[in-house]
Amino acid sequence: MVAVTQENSSYLAGLAQFDGSIPGRNYPWLGAIRRQAAERFAEIGFPTTKDEAWRHTNVTAIASACFAPALPGSNGVTAGMLGDFVFGGTDCCNLVFVNGFHSADLSTPGALPKGARAGSLAAALQSEPQKIEPYLARHADFQESAFTALNTAFMLDGGFIWLPPETTLQKIIHLIFISTAAGRGTVSYPRNLIVAGSGSRANVVESYIGPGGGVYFTNAVTEIIAHEGAAVAHYRLQRESDSAYHVSSLHVQQEENSEVSCHSVSMGGLLTRNNVTAVLNGAGGELTLNGLYVTRGRQHVDNHTAIVHAKPHCNSRELYKGILDDQSSGVFTGRIAVRPDAQKTNAKQTNKNLLLSQSALVNSTPQLEIFADDVKCTHGATIGRLDEDSLFYLRSRGIGEEAARALLTYAFAGDILSAMKIKPLQCQLDLVLLEHLSRGEGGNGRV
Repeated sequence: MVAVTQENSSYLAGLAQFDGSIPGRNYPWLGAIRRQAAERFAEIGFPTTKDEAWRHTNVTAIASACFAPALPGSNGVTAGMLGDFVFGGTDCCNLVFVNGFHSADLSTPGALPKGARAGSLAAALQSEPQKIEPYLARHADFQESAFTALNTAFMLDGGFIWLPPETTLQKIIHLIFISTAAGRGTVSYPRNLIVAGSGSRANVVESYIGPGGGVYFTNAVTEIIAHEGAAVAHYRLQRESDSAYHVSSLHVQQEENSEVSCHSVSMGGLLTRNNVTAVLNGAGGELTLNGLYVTRGRQHVDNHTAIVHAKPHCNSRELYKGILDDQSSGVFTGRIAVRPDAQKTNAKQTNKNLLLSQSALVNSTPQLEIFADDVKCTHGATIGRLDEDSLFYLRSRGIGEEAARALLTYAFAGDILSAMKIKPLQCQLDLVLLEHLSRGEGGNGRV
């Protein structure tokens, strides 16, 4: 990557205002990680379209905007703004963060099993740093990713979930990240750490929303560590302002016989980049990656996934679907790497895209890197339009053209939504998607 010195300096200049108030600043290990990340970001700079991994996504708007770091505070956010984004009729532990900082007043944590933790990372750094040190920034590699390096340099707060061995969480842990423009362009750096002990079970939802609209930048990193036999279902919903910039990095580390499913839905943001890296580092691991991205106007969404099979007898299933309208664009790059020791690997990757206009564009690049000889790996990608025969069938039964198109488009996304096991979440996304498909270009910043 090519360093962009002026932009780097502008972003890193914001570190100075936090140096005197960083949670856990007295812990040398944390300060060392943050310094190393800042130095690495200064060295490599923002990526450009000359970098193969960013060939179809131009981040000049982010690099040149010089967003100021968001400051703690409510920034006008009230409990009433959460109504459309929480899940009714189910037992949830709602943890709310405003511009990346935990808001105790807006959160409803509730009771958890003995030894389990679900709360603020900043608070946990103060009270239980020994639980965090072995895991934080150990799997999200900032050496090769400028955005992960920038997040690591600024990491202050986010969600912290700790599950002791054999613990089952009946409650859904819902991390709600609200971003506000606050009258100026700001950037927030949510940092989430989820550690699932051996044999534990949990459902975790991350929601990123911008109900007030405006231009801002969210740079989020989540690390999931699933120990032996743990099962984690992770859902990530991105419903930012239609003028916002959003870059996320999800890093999953799986041990023996663990089971992780990750479901990603992107509907907001002007420019979105989702990076997912999952390492199956124990025999018998099971991984599911599902993704849905829906774009309109001039939105751009880029999904980059990497699944590394490092041990034998592991299975992975990946299905990403895109629905693109107007002049919007999308990118899917999915890589499956099978290392020499990962015999008996079974991996399947599929990317399907539906173009609703002549101007919509998508680039799909599935990749396989196989260094073992006893494996079963497949991949495929399709790009198409609505089936005219199906459209004619619906219209011949009295359904208007717009309604028929919306129904067929919704059906295209159906298997992604039906794979979500949290019914209130599935129902909410059903309504959001139908509303999204019926609105067309020119959103109001909330989808």
